[in-house]
Amino acid sequence: MQETQIRPFGIRDKVGYMFGDFANDFTFILASMIMMKFYTDVMGVSAGLVGVLMMTARFVDAFTDVAMGQIVDRSKPTKAGKFKPWLLRICGPVAVASFLIYGSWFANMPMVFKIVYMFVTYILWGSVFYTGVNIPYGSMASAISADPKDRASLSTFRTIGASLAGLVTGVILPLVVYDNVNGVQILNGGKVTVAAGICSVLAIICYLLCYNMCTERVKVEQKVEKFDLVKLLKGLVTNKALIGIVIASICMLLVQLTSQTMTGFVYPDYFGNVQVQAVASMLSMIPTFVLAAIVGTLSMKFGRKELAIGGSLFGAAVYAVMFFMQIKNAWLFAIMNAVAFCGLAFFSLICWAMITDVIDDTEVRTGVRSDGEIYSIYSFARKMGQAASSGVAGGLLTAIGYVSGSTVGQSAQVAQGIYNLSCGVPAIGFVLLAITLAFLYPLNKKRVNENVKALAAKRNAK
Repeated sequence: MQETQIRPFGIRDKVGYMFGDFANDFTFILASMIMMKFYTDVMGVSAGLVGVLMMTARFVDAFTDVAMGQIVDRSKPTKAGKFKPWLLRICGPVAVASFLIYGSWFANMPMVFKIVYMFVTYILWGSVFYTGVNIPYGSMASAISADPKDRASLSTFRTIGASLAGLVTGVILPLVVYDNVNGVQILNGGKVTVAAGICSVLAIICYLLCYNMCTERVKVEQKVEKFDLVKLLKGLVTNKALIGIVIASICMLLVQLTSQTMTGFVYPDYFGNVQVQAVASMLSMIPTFVLAAIVGTLSMKFGRKELAIGGSLFGAAVYAVMFFMQIKNAWLFAIMNAVAFCGLAFFSLICWAMITDVIDDTEVRTGVRSDGEIYSIYSFARKMGQAASSGVAGGLLTAIGYVSGSTVGQSAQVAQGIYNLSCGVPAIGFVLLAITLAFLYPLNKKRVNENVKALAAKRNAK
């Protein structure tokens, strides 16, 4: 890897990289927040079956994510860089595939057709095209700058981009996609389809902004050695840092996406108030914007691992309090939920810098740098977390007796169960996240600093 003499790293790169995750999450958050509700209430598919199908899709990702990582590592650099060109190639297909998932025009088709359609479109979006754009986008961070501080700032801005996308979809969508029918909030399938189309167009625009604003400064050579699956699997099994960050990401997404999924149920079905749901989505984003200004300084002082553990324990405590309080006021629930998200914000703001720490640690131990390969495994782990949250939410909703497509509302017992799931599952996820980081993830502050010095010496020697 060699530095090229071009425009210095600056705010243009940070904002541009932010737009990349803004684009990703226009489709990713839409799927995590609306898809299950859409297929249960509009298409009439049981919540449990939607969860099972989304989890099944992850087995496909086990192949497509690793394959895309290999493709990225083995691709030839162009004048624009090694990773940026993939944004142009895939931004259109991923946006179209996301739109097709929400085909409300098929609501009256036979159930078998709807299930097959859901599975095919979801695979096409998540396992093929989203993988095709997300892995090179994530790997690009290490090519934008070799400086750990710059990478930490890219991680922060990436999370801000995700939060902005969540703010747009979380605040606006609940206000426009529901109809009030006899006092019951009913999801309107046609409005969801239109909203999905708008999100797809905005995603393409943001991908193009990312492409034009970011610059790859670090030359990453083409990987030419023969692919060895056995060697790859052996390296993954022995890479404790990668295993730790993978499991931690699954736990983090169990918290984040289960909370987002249950938002679409707890406010209309327990509180009967989708207006508060819109505000609640905005409130949950505030901790990210507030903490973004100080998380870099805190992580440099205490260490990224140490900071994430503290945040996780804080989030678990708040959700546990909410569970036992049995809150009846929607506004109080929204405010406390936002407070709990402070704990999540610490990890989400630094997790992308943590994966670059893993990439650096792997290079120090093995002498080989494989950005795309390692990031593809991490991307697969995040999808596993998404599927796990969908599977857990869908299975538990079915277990408490949630009635798909109901036009008269849920029973009091089911509504209470929805509330308990909205607090209990994130609390458990936070505890698991803290345990994973404490005992499985080895890259504390001291080791990260040692790796930075070792790689700097290696590059200076070259």
